[in-house]
Amino acid sequence: MTSLAAGCAPAPMKKNRLRIVLEMIKFEHSVFALPFALTGALLAARAARHGWPTLWQVVWIVVAMVAARSAAMTINRIVDLRYDRENPRTSKRALATGDLSVTFAWVFTIVAVVLFFVAAWRLNRLALELAPAALAVLFFYSFTKRFTNWSHLFLGFALGISPAAAWIAVTGSLDLRVLLLCGAVTLWVGGFDVLYACQDIDYDRQAGLFSVPKKFGVARALWIARGMHVGVVALLIWLAGSFALPWPAWLGIAVVAALLAYEHSLVKADDLSRLDAAFFAVNGYISLLFLLFWGAAAAVWRV
Repeated sequence: MTSLAAGCAPAPMKKNRLRIVLEMIKFEHSVFALPFALTGALLAARAARHGWPTLWQVVWIVVAMVAARSAAMTINRIVDLRYDRENPRTSKRALATGDLSVTFAWVFTIVAVVLFFVAAWRLNRLALELAPAALAVLFFYSFTKRFTNWSHLFLGFALGISPAAAWIAVTGSLDLRVLLLCGAVTLWVGGFDVLYACQDIDYDRQAGLFSVPKKFGVARALWIARGMHVGVVALLIWLAGSFALPWPAWLGIAVVAALLAYEHSLVKADDLSRLDAAFFAVNGYISLLFLLFWGAAAAVWRV
């Protein structure tokens, strides 16, 4: 009876495919760049048209952002597959374990790219014309760790172009002032990627990869990240002043500065144990609160 019951027991369920895919592309991290893109869209609509983005513009901006980021993250996993398998920190990722095949990853990338082009087409002609360049920037980042210590800034730039892309999506043109926001996002992402790379310093040395922590050591890398984040605050102040934004924008800058300071208080050269908290939670709060405060500023902005 016991052996019969054992023989009839259902096989263990396979891991949920959707959950594995979302983990592969770190879907939850879309919260990092998307609020800055939406802020760019709000500023564009208010400054250029004295109005607001349409619902469909917002929808297609979100679709474009998520699709482009999904494609870029999947390419990164394909390109870095050898390193993901060797690095203990990344050896449990889906492609490294075989939970997802490389063929599936390529098909997923193609689908995401097609969706990105559809979204760009639905927005306006300039957005569609610039779409290949945007993808080239996103895909190029995956190779930078092989030849430069400053790959962190390439990652930052890949996400930092999002406010300018959103501005173009709303207006079909570009105001150079929004590049200040692009620079702020670039330094913000670059800075926290320097922090994150401190975890991989030993593996980077072994594998011959490049990074700021490997080049300068963890202690100096932390100071470089702090310098980048001081630059974030400076650029946001410049941006708010250039648009003469009302008080909620300035309060938002103060909140961002306070959270960045708190993030750096969590990480010490001899203690990286709280790095996950700094990377995930605090940076998520920064981007969402920035959108909240600057969205409020846009609402009361007399343009």
